[in-house]
Amino acid sequence: MSQTDPSTMSRRQQMVETYKLTKQSDPKIGLILGAIFVVVAAVAGVIFWLLPGEGIFSWIFTIVGALLAGLLAAMVVFSRRAQKVMYARLEGQVGGGYAALTMLRRGWTVTQAVGVEPRSQTLVHRVVGPPGVVLVGEGNSPSKVRSLLASTKRNHARVLGEVPITTIVAGNGEDEIPLPRLTKHVTKIGRKVAGPEITDIINRLKAVDATRGAVPIPKGPVPTSMKGMRGNLRGR
Repeated sequence: MSQTDPSTMSRRQQMVETYKLTKQSDPKIGLILGAIFVVVAAVAGVIFWLLPGEGIFSWIFTIVGALLAGLLAAMVVFSRRAQKVMYARLEGQVGGGYAALTMLRRGWTVTQAVGVEPRSQTLVHRVVGPPGVVLVGEGNSPSKVRSLLASTKRNHARVLGEVPITTIVAGNGEDEIPLPRLTKHVTKIGRKVAGPEITDIINRLKAVDATRGAVPIPKGPVPTSMKGMRGNLRGR
């Protein structure tokens, strides 16, 4: 991943950086997008031209409509291919699960490495949202990931009481959730707490975070947040 934090970039810089990263793994992306733009714009132009109307207004409507249709189609394809490349780059990286979780929409609070086992490079990240608290573990040893998830859940339960706490293991093994499906899986857990309760949970978790102190995140190519790029990857 780029060492530049996308959240500090302008929208134009985010688009350029996303395109550069995508082109590294998908060299033909420019030709593909260009071809899609031309084909869709041409088809849309014919359709708009056949609609009732005449004169300069009809010409303007046809040209503008064709250009917008071509641009929209190219952006949709770009967002899908870029997202696929980004997730592929996260696979196997320390903190890849956290970077994927930052793609969640507004209304979700993601905290990196609330549980850490440095030697095995095992991490547990926390998501607070409509389902309550979701703890997401990742690492090379499934047994250590589940052990760290269990201990982290106990620590949180002491402060949160009856607040629902869900645990998830990110990965490609059995009963694990692959990174490309991680955010969708989290959002499909369902609403278990109301809006005001979420604020209360976040405030209560400050006590848990205060007792952790400085977190010794394992050394390695830890990806930065993808939050700044998520609009681009969704085609918005």
